[in-house]
Amino acid sequence: MSASLTKRQLRMSIHISNTSKMPTGCGSWSLQAIDTCPGSYKKITPELVDTLKRELVDACKGCYARFGNYNYPNVKKPRASNREDWKRSGWADDMVSAMEKSELFRWFDSGDCYSVALATKILEVIQRTPHVQHWFPTRMHKFAKFREVLATINRQKNAVVRRSSDSITGEIDGRWSNGSTIIPTVDHAKPGQTVCHAYSRGGKCGECRQCWDKDVKTIAYPAHGRSMIKLINLAA
Repeated sequence: MSASLTKRQLRMSIHISNTSKMPTGCGSWSLQAIDTCPGSYKKITPELVDTLKRELVDACKGCYARFGNYNYPNVKKPRASNREDWKRSGWADDMVSAMEKSELFRWFDSGDCYSVALATKILEVIQRTPHVQHWFPTRMHKFAKFREVLATINRQKNAVVRRSSDSITGEIDGRWSNGSTIIPTVDHAKPGQTVCHAYSRGGKCGECRQCWDKDVKTIAYPAHGRSMIKLINLAA
């Protein structure tokens, strides 16, 4: 990228987005949901070898990033661009420059880290931005080849890898140090789970930083969005 670009122009050129829910100044780098989410499918069995028969896990069936605004061309286009852009040699340098004055960053508002090479580049960005706290949600821990790099990311003092549960009723795999799950309502949180209260604040994080806090082991997100709530009602 040109050195003459302002920080705002740079963030726009590499498609770092800012949503109203996130804390002020917190950017996010995202990909298209499902297309880059191999962990969103249930485990393949011999009778489901045909990918056309693959079924999404419960948490992904109601994913907010599959519906609404996320299907608009102006939202899909930068995510599609990101899928190619990270492969160029200067991408990590541009990401680091764009985060020069940041304090918080969220990876994957939509999509997932589908490539080990991408995860390795993200690790480089995290290591070169020690002043930024990074939140990295993922389902790629399901695949053995990703576990080493994800563990390395999670060992960084300024990053937390939150392994997303497939459940919509609060279950979580206790093998991982940090995670997140979906619960039908705040009353369904299990012992040891920290409830996200964004949706009692108009869908905004406000001053809360729990998702970035490595000491918070499990975040429980109350179901939100019509698709997820409908799915939970059907399962009840």
